Amino acid sequence: MNLLGIDVGTTSMKAAVFSREGEELSSATLDYTLRQDGNIVEFDTESYWNLLQEAVDQVTDGLQVDAMSIDTQCETLILTDDDGTPVRDAIVWLDNRAEEQAMKIEAHFGEQRVYEVTGQPEVTATWPACKLLWVKENEPEVWAKTKKVFLLEDYLLYKMTGEFVTEKTLQSSSLYLDIHTGDWWDEMLAFIGVDKKLLPTLKESAETVGTYRGMTVVTGAMDQVAGAIGAGVVRKGIMSEMTGTTMVLFVPTDEVPAYDPSSKIPLHYNYDGGYVRLLWTSTAGMSLKWFKNSFCEANDFRELDDLAASVPPGCDGLVMLPHLCGSTMPKYNPDARGAFYGITLQHTRAHFVRSILEAVSCMLKSNLDYIGMEIDEIRMMGGGAKSPLWCQIKADMTGIRLVTLKKSETACLGSAILAGVGVGAYNSVEEACNLLVETDRVYESQGVDYSETYRAYQELDEKLHG
Repeated sequence: MNLLGIDVGTTSMKAAVFSREGEELSSATLDYTLRQDGNIVEFDTESYWNLLQEAVDQVTDGLQVDAMSIDTQCETLILTDDDGTPVRDAIVWLDNRAEEQAMKIEAHFGEQRVYEVTGQPEVTATWPACKLLWVKENEPEVWAKTKKVFLLEDYLLYKMTGEFVTEKTLQSSSLYLDIHTGDWWDEMLAFIGVDKKLLPTLKESAETVGTYRGMTVVTGAMDQVAGAIGAGVVRKGIMSEMTGTTMVLFVPTDEVPAYDPSSKIPLHYNYDGGYVRLLWTSTAGMSLKWFKNSFCEANDFRELDDLAASVPPGCDGLVMLPHLCGSTMPKYNPDARGAFYGITLQHTRAHFVRSILEAVSCMLKSNLDYIGMEIDEIRMMGGGAKSPLWCQIKADMTGIRLVTLKKSETACLGSAILAGVGVGAYNSVEEACNLLVETDRVYESQGVDYSETYRAYQELDEKLHG
């Protein structure tokens, strides 16, 4: 049995076919460019469908594929008529035009009420509820034609099968899904003036929907959930950390934490009916990339690792704050700025490089300390996972075992796993992960004491940003 997983990212679509045993048989990546004008970010809706067909053509050529599933970003909004023909271009998740509508929703419900129902700790212009209200108020002629409200995964499922369905992980940040009942939030829909008949039928992940080109089509999950499944993050105590441009932490939980007005950490519906806390930072790997491009143009990242390795832990007192685009979690402060502190004549370029690696590791520890959950293992993803030195610093900084993965495209694998569960190839997601997810290197704490480094990091952050 062969399984297809498709990961629809912000500017690229990736597809991969796996055997039931996890061997990658084929893959393809298709890139595309969004249209952006200030706060407005859109994309031609039909192009998503055309890209998916092209991706399927490429990866299934010469292969029999039995089932498929898709993961996408959450908040990309698509409006169509009753036949599924788009009535305007897709409003991409990055779109921030609905700021006024976000303020209206927040004023009516309050952040606490919104969090307690939806798990979202703030009302921002990117949420679909805000975008829908914007369309109603600013494009009445479009709204009059709207008979179906899709998010991106829903739209592609509809185009393949003709079924008007969605799944709950995708709707977690719509602002009109009650994460306790797993049903639509009637009060929010009434406030924004959206009839439930415009919305798809709610399903769980890994449910069969229909067929497309002889393949059984199965509901997927939002991209972060699919990526976590592909990394084997399927039980409490195991989380994932992706250090790319930003840092994203995916932490499964069974509980809905109490509302905290100082916290901006969202809670999402997970594939198994549980929940997940998603933490992210404004910059992580971008801090190192900025330093490389600005001061070490002749060095590649492997050479930067060698430079950093030549410096002792603690960087001889040099401390860095990586807030080059403000800070988000655990402390939200868009006005926060980056800094190097404690510079002396003994500090070299190598010290500055290592201080960045240590600062991002401190940021990881501060987020883990904030959520206060017992973590046994962190699965590492993103470009940062390619640096053995950085992984070891994080293991020593946190005192938690870190594990890298052999397959880097975890979202496609996660979607393929959901497809396999949906057609009975595996009894459960957990069984599939045990069979398919291959770990690579393991990093245990070597007993390096970073307590003074972490204390200095926190103290500097507090002095500069309160």
